[in-house]
Amino acid sequence: MILKTIAVIPARYAASRFPGKLMHKIGDQTIISMVYSNALATRLFDAVWVVTDSDEIENEITGIGGLVKRSLKEHQSGSDRIAEAISDMDVDVVINIQGDEPFIDANPLFSLIDSFRDTTVKVASLMKRFGDGDEPENPNQVKVICNKFGDALYFSRSPIPFRRNKTSPLPYFKHIGVYGFRKEVLMSFTQWPVGELEQTEMLEQLRYLENGVGIRMIETESSSIGIDTPDDLLRARAFYAGKSG
Repeated sequence: MILKTIAVIPARYAASRFPGKLMHKIGDQTIISMVYSNALATRLFDAVWVVTDSDEIENEITGIGGLVKRSLKEHQSGSDRIAEAISDMDVDVVINIQGDEPFIDANPLFSLIDSFRDTTVKVASLMKRFGDGDEPENPNQVKVICNKFGDALYFSRSPIPFRRNKTSPLPYFKHIGVYGFRKEVLMSFTQWPVGELEQTEMLEQLRYLENGVGIRMIETESSSIGIDTPDDLLRARAFYAGKSG
């Protein structure tokens, strides 16, 4: 079964916690151009698009020969922004690559795409076991727990599961914000009202669970640095310097 698969990178300029972050540089590249170039270099996609509301980001991507779609209206989430962009595209599976996670690894993306060979999978995403330096108590590191089939039971900014027995060997898993969707499910997502759990946790993926759509979680060992704050940018630059050196 051959699925037409594209990558879409939602890229909003006015991020609330770190405005303009995607135009900051790591090495000699802006964050958004690094994300785009790395997604393209995987050779996993029929096309890679950036969806943005920003002249600066549009010019940055077109300047390196990339594909850009402009958002025509304000959106509550990256998924809503992507749905608008792909509404008239002939595509089966859409991979949402976060514009603020520049160190993309092809292996987990391949596994994510491959999960859609199972026709029951409508949405898929990535997770990683917490390791050294990770902070389960940090609300910016979203946690996920799954059933025995690998489907998400819940996502939370709080540590889950709660360890009543402190010696429990059950690991924490960190959600990595890379998603895959079948087009029709993503289009349905935009028609559902924001749910109470989504509003409470401020996590858009909970809208799927609240509407009975499962999310298949793919475990990866690949590291990911999401850039939400200036401190995250400093960590990303240090990681890149070490990798390049």
